[in-house]
Amino acid sequence: MSLAGTGVVAIWNDIEAQARAGFHEWHTREHMPERAAIPGFLRGRRYIAVAGAPEFFTLYETRDLAVLTGTGYLERLNHPTPWTRQCVAAFVNVERALCEVAASLGGGAGGLMMTLRYDLAPGGAAAHRDWLIAQALPALLRQPGICGAHLCIADTGASTVVTEEKKVRPHTAVVPNWVLMVECASVRADLEAACALCLPDGAFVAAGAPAAPGRGTYLLQYCVTTPG
Repeated sequence: MSLAGTGVVAIWNDIEAQARAGFHEWHTREHMPERAAIPGFLRGRRYIAVAGAPEFFTLYETRDLAVLTGTGYLERLNHPTPWTRQCVAAFVNVERALCEVAASLGGGAGGLMMTLRYDLAPGGAAAHRDWLIAQALPALLRQPGICGAHLCIADTGASTVVTEEKKVRPHTAVVPNWVLMVECASVRADLEAACALCLPDGAFVAAGAPAAPGRGTYLLQYCVTTPG
């Protein structure tokens, strides 16, 4: 398992043009260290898109899903700092999911990541999950450059809790119920070729997805781990 725990916060967002410089400073200097200091948070990573959208992808790895419904995280969400209020108000095209890790394969983290986010009709979920865990993700790990492949499934109730921080955002975030992350330790062409081969759009539509997954290829910008 290459994810640090069995809980995940996955966030995709764009940022209004006038707030871009402030976003980077806030996210690196205040927001990610603040999150990493919450008990049970293990690692945070921010990525920027090299293909696809939204532009930014942030991943927080936690000990388990219970951390994401616990008092430490909710305390921060309900008491955003002034800088957080200013920056979050400029978020657009937000997708956010609090997830349980259903599978995490690989031995390390790569500097490139493809994310796939989508929904499924309930009737196809069990077979789709079995296909991913038994076939698709192991096949990915055999492809050149691929060093991690992860399936995360959203907890819809936890993802939709209304907090003070959420109220600051001008738009309601979409909750993608299924999240796949594929990490690469080589070049973008290897990552995109592996995902096209092992995770074709047709497999998701056949499993009951109303549309092909939203795909984005992301480059790591910053990583922070929990103090101590």
